[in-house]
Amino acid sequence: MPLDQAEKGTRFQALHAREGAFVIPNPWDAGTARILAALGFEALTTTSAGLAFALGRRDGEGAISRDETLANAKAIADATDLPVAADLENGFGDAPEAVAETIRLAGEAGLVGGSIEDATGDRARPIYDFSQAVERIAAAAEAAHALPCPFVLVGRAENFLHGRPDLDDTIRRLQAFEAAGADALYAPGLVEPEDIRTACASVGKPVNVVMGLRGGALSVGQLAALGAKRISLGSTMVRAALGAFVRGAREIRERGTFSFADDAISYAQTNDFMAGGASV
Repeated sequence: MPLDQAEKGTRFQALHAREGAFVIPNPWDAGTARILAALGFEALTTTSAGLAFALGRRDGEGAISRDETLANAKAIADATDLPVAADLENGFGDAPEAVAETIRLAGEAGLVGGSIEDATGDRARPIYDFSQAVERIAAAAEAAHALPCPFVLVGRAENFLHGRPDLDDTIRRLQAFEAAGADALYAPGLVEPEDIRTACASVGKPVNVVMGLRGGALSVGQLAALGAKRISLGSTMVRAALGAFVRGAREIRERGTFSFADDAISYAQTNDFMAGGASV
């Protein structure tokens, strides 16, 4: 029998409470979600970049609407029995009330978690002022904890992705997001082991670390030893898939050959994945 949303939420919370770290990869549609579920992952989270690329748009420029984001997240959540969280970007609005509404709608879409970042989307002012950033997380936390099902809210400090490699300010923000009610914390862009260790040790809530960025090549075991609780991939898996696609297309155009197909997953196995079949 399929799990209901409350059961998914309880399972998701339990992953954050147990010993060690878990990997939470990022599908960009229902099909990739089914593949990841068949391969044995325990939870999933969406990728804003993956959705943007699938729709033929640039990421990070506000080109994806809240409705599009939540429709994609719902399709992923409906595709498997796994808990699914979402990359909710900056909550699709500057005001705390807009962020709170995004969280409420995320719950209605069947999600059991979501992240809110402190990036504005404005290149002239890429990061929200400290007080506004904290107010936005506080509003998100109030909305998340009022939902009828468990929901893990992640507060994201985006300094390192926007040309502000200030670890002290990043930690100050993570600590303030924790105090404002965030259930987990995330500072994408940290790749140095000591920075990751320091950030994890500076807060009392689970910390998400993203892998796949240039300069970061730590294993699950190494990240767990540094204090990370969950490990996401961001846009890494969609970029890996597109990398294979581009290499194949270039081989055809430049060499007139088709050897790339030797590495392609078989038609039968792909069909099996879509039906929730074998994982080998």
